Amino acid sequence: MKVGYQTQDKYLVWHIEGGLGKNIAATSLISSFKQKHPDRKLIIVASYPEIFLNFPEIERVYATGHTPYFYQDYIEDKDTLVFRHEGYFQTKHISKKQHLIESWCELFDLEYTNQLPVLLLNMVQQRMTYSWQREKPVMVIQTNGGPLNDNRIYNWTRDMPPLIASELVNYYSKDYHVIQICRNEREALPGAEAIYQPLSNFELLTVLAVSQKRILIDSSLQHAAAGMKLPSTVLWVGTSPKVFGYDMHSNIQANPPKFQPKLISSYLFDYDFTGEPIQCPYDNVFEMFDLKQIIETVNKL
Repeated sequence: MKVGYQTQDKYLVWHIEGGLGKNIAATSLISSFKQKHPDRKLIIVASYPEIFLNFPEIERVYATGHTPYFYQDYIEDKDTLVFRHEGYFQTKHISKKQHLIESWCELFDLEYTNQLPVLLLNMVQQRMTYSWQREKPVMVIQTNGGPLNDNRIYNWTRDMPPLIASELVNYYSKDYHVIQICRNEREALPGAEAIYQPLSNFELLTVLAVSQKRILIDSSLQHAAAGMKLPSTVLWVGTSPKVFGYDMHSNIQANPPKFQPKLISSYLFDYDFTGEPIQCPYDNVFEMFDLKQIIETVNKL
């Protein structure tokens, strides 16, 4: 810099809260932000910062709650745009009329082009995939969502019904080495290699890279599969693929319940994501899903 010449960097701060899947979904807009604001350095503050570290478009990544000197570095007397908008509480998101990514685009004045997540792995992370190779072709089944060390019982709004999952493992274990992603040992299914021990997020996500087929639920792995361009079969119960899913996947929505549920504890959304038992409107799992339909869908991919 020449003596006496003053310049000021321009910044764009994007603050992303929520779970691992939501952070992966957010990667879909990194390029859009840079195209819209090419003169600004992109600063990410996220609950899962490791997801954003491999993007060359991003200047700095901070973990939520760990932002030393952030105000002085990026806010005070700086030319900075701050985006801390919550797409979950947009009217069209609540009414299930558009995808989360489209809601973000409206909030940030970005063009929505059906952007997909992008999952970038560095050299060491790519080598993690070797540990998932098995003698038979690998099939990944994610039966339970949330942190791997979560000790909750079956969450009916997001988890794969255990009876359905067991039938799928029985059917495919003859031809595939089935790796089951679940939360704890109690949920492990006979015939599958159950992964429930805490792993780093990239250790978990790289299992997708070696899989030939995937049967997933609305959780981080279906976002990651989209980010890796790996078409998968995704089962949906209390949430909607129109809001959180991707057209590249084969999305199977649970059948509507026979009777209108009485959602006494619901406010802006119908079903609580934690799977409140009193809200469940089904009498048995085969009211929710047709096992034959799932198998036919998986076999087509």
